[in-house]
Amino acid sequence: MKLNPTLLSAAGLIGGYKVTSATKIRPLGGATLALAGVLAHKNWKRRAGAPRASFLTALYFGAFGAAHPLAKKIGAWPAVYTVAGVTAFASLIFGRAKRK
Repeated sequence: MKLNPTLLSAAGLIGGYKVTSATKIRPLGGATLALAGVLAHKNWKRRAGAPRASFLTALYFGAFGAAHPLAKKIGAWPAVYTVAGVTAFASLIFGRAKRK
């Protein structure tokens, strides 16, 4: 399934938090985050190769972890938007199609 990994990564971070805050069920938000991460990884791998896909996936899940301490400083939604933006920007730079 060909999906835009940049959009998937941003939607996974934002959507995961939204699901958690709306339902108060943290595992459901985590499942949303994980599903988007897996789909983004598959599409990064197809476009940019395994090494870049691994880097971007690690960044994606690292951004999730970084959002927590950042939220204590700037607030929950600003932190989520910040890490989603950083992840999306990295995806645009490093997730491009391989040059032939």
